[in-house]
Amino acid sequence: MARTLSPQARHQRWRQYLADERAEAAVYHELAQRRSGQEREILLALAEAEARHQDHWLELLGDDVGKPLRGDLRTRALAFLAKHFGSLFVLILAQRAEARSPYDLDADASESMAADERIHGEVLRGLAARGRTRLAGSFRAAVFGANDGLVSNLALVLGIGATGVPAATVLFTGIAGLLAGALSMGAGEYVSVRSQRELLEASRPDPASQAALVHLDVDANELSLVYEARGMSKEEAAEHAHEVLSTHRLDADDPSAAGIDEHEEIGSAWNAAISSFLFFASGALIPVLPYLFGATHVLAIVIASAAVGIALLGTGAVVGILSGASPWRRALRQLLIGFGAAAVTYVLGLLFGAAGI
Repeated sequence: MARTLSPQARHQRWRQYLADERAEAAVYHELAQRRSGQEREILLALAEAEARHQDHWLELLGDDVGKPLRGDLRTRALAFLAKHFGSLFVLILAQRAEARSPYDLDADASESMAADERIHGEVLRGLAARGRTRLAGSFRAAVFGANDGLVSNLALVLGIGATGVPAATVLFTGIAGLLAGALSMGAGEYVSVRSQRELLEASRPDPASQAALVHLDVDANELSLVYEARGMSKEEAAEHAHEVLSTHRLDADDPSAAGIDEHEEIGSAWNAAISSFLFFASGALIPVLPYLFGATHVLAIVIASAAVGIALLGTGAVVGILSGASPWRRALRQLLIGFGAAAVTYVLGLLFGAAGI
């Protein structure tokens, strides 16, 4: 690819690469400023790696560096977000940016630089995974709650409105659907998360077993069977049991023994319930708003559908970004599913209205 370019074009591209590397280093520096400990060190190390890449392009440019160019718009936007927010979104977007590195197809970039960009993406994936774990429970409840509120209440409002009933009836039906759905979602989410945590808790080692270790016969005991039951081979279980008995500490390498909740990603049952209630209610309110402000019939349906469509695109894009997938595809998928459900109920409402039911 590089051989087909004129010397001037190659020179200009090197300058742009240099600008982009400087912008990427700025992103990592800004993110590091908002973090501490190991995460800060990792981000600063990534910034240093980008500095090595800058040296490569500076060496090729020699004395013809010229006036510094600006990095591409995407990277400068990331730097702005990192400076003012430093959020999980920035890490995920930076990960996607590293995956799109042009160095794989550019003969002027070294193989190690192309490999660095791939590894940088994996480093960012790991950092982003930590953030996903911290918000997974409440975020899941919030996104599903908002999406369910949008789709179910739009379908309800359109279905009832299509029968030809007065606008006041549609309004009160929508409000009833909002309250019933939000309470149901909150209660269901609480029970779901609570039950899941209890099931996982039942699978963790019993702390009371610690006291039995000192009384076990070293040559004849069933401790190795505990580890076989957890999936170890007979040899691995025997070796691990011997190590535990030598220290009289049950599962010293088990995160739960150190007081770490390895199921932290499930989240709090109350947080999940409250998030689900509030976000379902906020989503379900949108289809009702046109009727609250006096719109009726076709106008109300058009406004409600447009507002819900925008909201569905937003929730889909957020899910896409946080999952590392294409936000546009997730947004369109969310929109099509939501409108598909609403269209079915609207058609049924028309049929029931025409039949006088």
